[in-house]
Amino acid sequence: MYLTTEKKEEIFKKFGGDAKNTGSTEGQIALFTYRINHLTGHLKNNRKDYGTQKALLDLVGKRKSLLTYYMNKDVVKYRELIKELGIRK
Repeated sequence: MYLTTEKKEEIFKKFGGDAKNTGSTEGQIALFTYRINHLTGHLKNNRKDYGTQKALLDLVGKRKSLLTYYMNKDVVKYRELIKELGIRK
């Protein structure tokens, strides 16, 4: 499995402040970005995997709504987060 509990804890510790703080907006955006990058790599090798393609589009939509919420909440932290994650916006 590509996403172990240790990797999740590492992501939430880096972006959410604490490994147990799984509800933070920053941590969820970082986790979605990690999953999107993984699914993008999978789809490069498996072009006809339409189930994964749908899951990828769903994740991108969820991340977009969280990014919009975070931008309205705090613009400075939003800009830092997208720069650190390497998200084009």
